[in-house]
Amino acid sequence: MTLEFLLTSLVIVASPGTGAIFTVAAGLSGGVRASLVAAFGCTLGILPHMLAAVSGLAAVLHASALAFQMLKYLGVAYLLFMAWAMIRDRSLLSLDAESCDRSDRQVIVSAILINLLNPKLSIFFFAFLPQFVGPDEPSPVGRMLELSLVFMALTFVVFSAYGAFAAAVRRHVIASASVQTWMRRGFSAAFAALAAQLALAQR
Repeated sequence: MTLEFLLTSLVIVASPGTGAIFTVAAGLSGGVRASLVAAFGCTLGILPHMLAAVSGLAAVLHASALAFQMLKYLGVAYLLFMAWAMIRDRSLLSLDAESCDRSDRQVIVSAILINLLNPKLSIFFFAFLPQFVGPDEPSPVGRMLELSLVFMALTFVVFSAYGAFAAAVRRHVIASASVQTWMRRGFSAAFAALAAQLALAQR
């Protein structure tokens, strides 16, 4: 484990993306617990990409234009669905924890899908991890798994921090119906923008 790996991973994880935005939205709508559940779900969504990279499936995804495009547009469709659902929601938030109509399972499934349907994440693991596995490494697969778990831990910690901050300002957001409306519009626009970014992404 090198400092360079930790710093690079931290920069990548902390950069605003679909997972971070989803976790912040969860924190604003459901409080600290909801944000932690969302962060956990986003972290779980990394597992398939990690396993793909370790097993070499990411190389297939990188080489196959059709496979990449199919997964990419599934991701675009899901992000657009998230944007539509966010802007369509007219309910007002409440400080009552029971007011959140989404179960932990629903939040986790949504969070997993957000990361699962992002082919760039697989290719990121395929291109990023090997740089920190030396040619003389006795167990390269074990090393990649170790680095991946550290990356996942950083993801959970950073996303939880984002969500906790969102939960901390939740009372101020809930106090104004107009702020809630603009908040939903902002998140909807963010998901739509990320969908457009993914649609334009190349292998």
